[in-house]
Amino acid sequence: MNPAAPESAQAAVDELYTVADWLRYFVSRCTAAGVIFGHGSDNAWDESVYLLLHTLHLPLDRLEPFLSARLLRSEREALADVLDQRVLQRRPAAYITREAWLGDFRFHVDERVIVPRSFIAELLREQLAPWVDDPYRIRRTLDLCTGSGCLAVLLAHAFPQAAVDAVDLSGDALQVARQNIADYALEPRVRLLQGDLFAAVAAARYDLIVCNPPYVTLDAMAALPAEYRHEPEIALAAGDDGMDCVRRIVRDAARHLAPGGILVVEVGHNRAQTEAALPDLALTWLSTASSSESVFLVEREQLP
Repeated sequence: MNPAAPESAQAAVDELYTVADWLRYFVSRCTAAGVIFGHGSDNAWDESVYLLLHTLHLPLDRLEPFLSARLLRSEREALADVLDQRVLQRRPAAYITREAWLGDFRFHVDERVIVPRSFIAELLREQLAPWVDDPYRIRRTLDLCTGSGCLAVLLAHAFPQAAVDAVDLSGDALQVARQNIADYALEPRVRLLQGDLFAAVAAARYDLIVCNPPYVTLDAMAALPAEYRHEPEIALAAGDDGMDCVRRIVRDAARHLAPGGILVVEVGHNRAQTEAALPDLALTWLSTASSSESVFLVEREQLP
């Protein structure tokens, strides 16, 4: 017997009155529905707290003072609408709130781009030390497959003397990136380019190239949860082994790196596929607080 479809949260508007009521209800509904996380949080509690505070226009770091607060009917209806989007439509929280966070940096997002989540962002907090010994030496950087422009913004903050080129094949994605770059007043330093990987930069050379490319395998694409199917397929799918873009990037990177330059590429859980696709290349796998085998680094002099 198939379980009954979840009912709309609007049915709870006349029964739940406080923030605590709605928080409990959010967690219960998300858990019962088997909601999938991974777009900024990894559990029902954290995501429910975030969605409630954001919807009620409350500080995102303050929950306790508001738990007993009674809500207006209009606020309860707004919460019910958000919960329906999350549970019934399976929209990622970032698409509901139109924002995503990488550390202290907030970015506008919508369905034109994947939700920002990158281990490279963690590495940029430390300015890629020890691989970059002097951040002020980095004068020109490239963010391939920029999407929302989040890594381009982080590059500009990590390397104060650097000009940043940000490339994407999708014109829609570049519209989102343009908004994020404007939000951080980085238009003088970040140049947006539309094109297919290095084809967009002609003969330019860089001290540092970073890329969080599509790397989802064919089998994994077929098994994606509903939440991930809201994201643009062009930013996820990368062929049978997930290496279609990575092979091309590595093949052409040496022509676009200055002497002593480095290439940093994120490949998710695909270390085995990456090493199989690039058997003759000595890859250095970089560790972050949340990953040890998701990002590789290679120096220009090692590249073909």
